[in-house]
Amino acid sequence: MGANLANEVAAENFCEATIGYKNIEHGKLLQSLFHTSYFRIAISSDCQTVELCGALKNVVAVGAGICDGLGYGGNTKAAIIRIGLKEMVTFAKEIFGGGHDATFLESCGVADLVTTCYGGRNRKVAEALAKTKKSIEELEAELLNGQKVQGPPTAIEVYKLLQSKGMVDRFPLFTTVYRICYEGLPPEDLLKHI
Repeated sequence: MGANLANEVAAENFCEATIGYKNIEHGKLLQSLFHTSYFRIAISSDCQTVELCGALKNVVAVGAGICDGLGYGGNTKAAIIRIGLKEMVTFAKEIFGGGHDATFLESCGVADLVTTCYGGRNRKVAEALAKTKKSIEELEAELLNGQKVQGPPTAIEVYKLLQSKGMVDRFPLFTTVYRICYEGLPPEDLLKHI
């Protein structure tokens, strides 16, 4: 997981990734296989948080894309990213009982979050959602050339889990992204609910 959009990796632009491991020898092996002068690989024993960051950042990117689609500026988008990071940390610690603070500062955490909120397909589709009011499925077909977004389906699973634990109100951004994508909440209401 990390700040490594495929086209930039292919162009050999400097980027990085974090590999979570349960067995350090496996982690070191994977690091040695993928680490290059332009692709820095870090390894982490906090593999659960590495994976959570990889999923949850896509939900935050939907919020960032909605901001872009509504024409909000950098301050608003930065606030969405900050709120999203805070919810990611809280989710990892309170729902899964773990998450080392340092993991969120690795490429799988804040770097991947920022990259995805500025350049990922979840942001792109959410921007179009806010502008056009078309469905996610229509926008995937029009904009992604066969790829799919991960933020909306992840938002469903996150919402179900939060609902089962009575914690929906503690995660306003995750909940609002879910409601915009699946319950018809207008994108213009994003800021009212966070």
